[in-house]
Amino acid sequence: MHDPDPSFQPVPGVAEPLAPGLRRIVAPNPSPMTFRGTNTYLLGTGIPGKGALAVIDPGPDDDGHLQAILDAVGPSQSISHILVTHAHVDHSPLAGPLSEATGAPVLAFGTAEAGRSDVMTALAAQGLAGGGEGVDTGFAPDITLRDGEEIAGDGWSLTALHTPGHMGNHLSFAWGDTLFCGDLVMGWASSLVSPPDGDLTDFMASCRRLLAMPWRVFHPGHGAPIADPATRLDWLIDHRAAREAQVIAALAAGPATARALAARVYTDTPPALLPAAARNVFAHLVDLYGKKRVAPEGPLSADTAFALREGK
Repeated sequence: MHDPDPSFQPVPGVAEPLAPGLRRIVAPNPSPMTFRGTNTYLLGTGIPGKGALAVIDPGPDDDGHLQAILDAVGPSQSISHILVTHAHVDHSPLAGPLSEATGAPVLAFGTAEAGRSDVMTALAAQGLAGGGEGVDTGFAPDITLRDGEEIAGDGWSLTALHTPGHMGNHLSFAWGDTLFCGDLVMGWASSLVSPPDGDLTDFMASCRRLLAMPWRVFHPGHGAPIADPATRLDWLIDHRAAREAQVIAALAAGPATARALAARVYTDTPPALLPAAARNVFAHLVDLYGKKRVAPEGPLSADTAFALREGK
């Protein structure tokens, strides 16, 4: 299988310096969805008396990764905050054990259902379950964060930005002109948007919001740092616009379900990945439905056929 970034070869469990006061530990959970593994970030100066660290995305429930995080805490350091970008099983489950080990509170936007749009809430109520990375359904932070809220520790300060799209409770954390962007933006792949947890309308709005800000670098939930955030955001927006055009063109042949459209649109995708592709197509269909460009031929669901609306 094609490797999207052969140069990114981190050693799992090793705290690698990225910038003054910032280190990254990659969890040992590589997969097609997580690339080399989940990036856990440790932010703090380590100066005696100013050694309280923030941990961003503690990662999956893995005893070895927990020990790697604890081992990275120096003699003059402690962990004062545990920040979670979103409640997928590769990002949030270790927050509880890390909190128990350190006494630090867990901060996030909310539970796994928090931040969902009305249409996604309705889909979830109908029984539509998420696909792909898996939802940490039991996740509940000790402290909930609002959009724009500041979190400060010893020698560091972050601003929480609500950036739904990949998931409704998704936060990004701004550290000056640096952004810890979770799974909203990655350099090695486009982000999965899988209803009801993912919402393409929100995803596009979050990307456009970030594009209006002067970022220097993004540190994503998986993969290498993104050195040109504006170019990557432009690419993501253009990529989704092109995919939307493909879905509309495929619907010109007649009404079809998300699964049927995925087979038409994702012609080079291995069969094993077509279910995830169908989820992406369904996300586009829900977005197009909100724009009044398509109509479902039945209840709004992943199995319903959609048709182009006349004049659209």
